[in-house]
Amino acid sequence: MRVLLISPPASTNLYRQFGGELPPLGLAYLGAVLRKNGHSVEIKDLEVEPEAGKKMDLARYDLVGITSLTPQYPKALEIAKSAKALGLSVVMGGYHATFQDKEVLLTGLVDYVIRGEGEYTLVDLVDRLASKKPVDDVSGISFMDRETLVRTPPAPVISELDGLPLPARDLLPMERYTTMFEGRKATSLITSRGCPFNCSFCASSKFAGRKWRTRSIGSVIDEIEHLRNEYHYNAFTLMDDNFTLSPKRVIDFADQLIKRGLDVIWWCFSRVDTIVKNEHMVKKMAEAGARSVFLGIESSDQEILDGYHKRITIDQIYRARDILRSYKIKTWGSFIIGGIDETKRMINRTIRLARRLNPDTAQFSILTPYPGTELFKAVKDRIVVRNWDLYDGIHAVMKTRHLSPQEIQKSIIKAYTSFYLRLTRLPQVFSYIMKKNLKLRDVIKGVGSVRKVSNYLGF
Repeated sequence: MRVLLISPPASTNLYRQFGGELPPLGLAYLGAVLRKNGHSVEIKDLEVEPEAGKKMDLARYDLVGITSLTPQYPKALEIAKSAKALGLSVVMGGYHATFQDKEVLLTGLVDYVIRGEGEYTLVDLVDRLASKKPVDDVSGISFMDRETLVRTPPAPVISELDGLPLPARDLLPMERYTTMFEGRKATSLITSRGCPFNCSFCASSKFAGRKWRTRSIGSVIDEIEHLRNEYHYNAFTLMDDNFTLSPKRVIDFADQLIKRGLDVIWWCFSRVDTIVKNEHMVKKMAEAGARSVFLGIESSDQEILDGYHKRITIDQIYRARDILRSYKIKTWGSFIIGGIDETKRMINRTIRLARRLNPDTAQFSILTPYPGTELFKAVKDRIVVRNWDLYDGIHAVMKTRHLSPQEIQKSIIKAYTSFYLRLTRLPQVFSYIMKKNLKLRDVIKGVGSVRKVSNYLGF
């Protein structure tokens, strides 16, 4: 079967404007598995090659598969409409489709939704469609039978990750991904799936399961070596939800990197409490090229943290920062604005916490009720913006107990300006602009993305 896999653009992507392009590894895994099973596959990443969207000859394919995060969904539907008009089979997967399958299918533009991890489910579905066999016993799909929504039983999570082929990066425009990390060409890879934690604002544990599954360290190091030799990458972002969940595994990873003599640097997601409890792991990470760690700090208020199910304390936040600094590992701190019970005073305390902690990078996001999260179910009556393309973490889409969307929107602008426009930070800001070769209009465009919702909300 001739299959085209598409990653649609989001309506706004603040991070891409500042050089944050990374390949859609989910589609690359799907492409690799389909190709291994005898199907012809192409991938179009319209985020980095928008011109490809205008030139796509969809009639060349039998099936179009579209991935969709929530802010990509409106564009995903436009693509689905074009494919459906040509009589093609249309499949949609990813986070939004997984948790909003009924909404997706009722548009009449999508034939099948794949829920959760899609590699083996998609192969099974495509095989059945190619041979014109029934699909009602394919696990993990949703479809309409006349006017009835059919959800087949969930597909089991993939336990043997080493059994998957490496992502088919050769099907992607790798030259378009221009992320740099400390002056080195950088790309992403995934070493594990699943998350045992259940933060109220995150759908990862619902999408990929709470059972943590890992690739062997040998296969991960082999992939890094392949990426160095084939594509000349020597910096890596490890995109696991929590790379440091097993300190023993992290130390094994570091030891093998050192043993093979690979001159690479890397970045990963971790947790505040894991860093505090495992300084020996941090030391080994630094020895093996770790240069930055992403920490979900979120709030200065313990009650808010407990409400998010974070399982961390304010004291641990400071200690984690100090430990990372002692080994010259940078901290990327993530903060959330607009919690359901937050007041302006509490938000201002979080901003002050960010300034006092002074992480190397501070990311402020507006609490957003993404489909699939515990939060989404809890706040449905508070949502005032229904445009899915604004569900990107930088636009306020709901009112809280104390704040309107307008007030929340103003707060995130205040957070970014008060953190980055300090005298001590200005040299870093201007250096970054020069290093990225950004033009003033690009910077203004980025700020404009944050302000875009202002007109929509009427202020």
